Amino acid sequence: MKATEMLNKVKDLLGVELSEEVKLEQMKLENGTVLEAEAFEKDNEVFIVTEDEKVPVPSGEYQLEDGKILVVEEGIISDIKEMEEEVEEEATSDEEEMKEEVYASKDEVSELKAIIEDLKAKLELKDQEVAEEIGLAMTTMLSEQEKVEEAVKEELSKPAAEPIKHNPEGEVKKDGYLYAQNRRRTTKDRVLERIVNF
Repeated sequence: MKATEMLNKVKDLLGVELSEEVKLEQMKLENGTVLEAEAFEKDNEVFIVTEDEKVPVPSGEYQLEDGKILVVEEGIISDIKEMEEEVEEEATSDEEEMKEEVYASKDEVSELKAIIEDLKAKLELKDQEVAEEIGLAMTTMLSEQEKVEEAVKEELSKPAAEPIKHNPEGEVKKDGYLYAQNRRRTTKDRVLERIVNF
């Protein structure tokens, strides 16, 4: 149900009649869109007419069917211009731009070509120098990497610790046995003591 139909039903139910009905003007844009306003004059609200509702026109310039340009800011008409004025302004600005254009002579073009060739040659030399520097840097990095790898291999080939060797001469001998010291001494113990001390 459309908004106008709902409004009419509410009026009928309440028995209210509007004594003053507002008549709105309608105009079409170049693309066929219908616009509606109280009057198409400055400072009036303007809407886009759709099937269900009216939508405020977004800011911008719109060309009407009759050739005029409608300038809208936030749903309010700020100006209505004639199309011819804008075309004339564009034509005069194009003419001024054409007058300002200056063409280069053959000598100037040949000088520019020489400068461009010189710059290309300098860039090629610079590229070669950079490539040589990169090559030198890569060879030094590879040689340093090889040195590091050799040092690591040498370190890894060495044994982690010196092997342990038994040295019986370096041992300190202790006199007698330490176990069962508090027992009674036998004849055998006495004989062994004399042999060791001899």
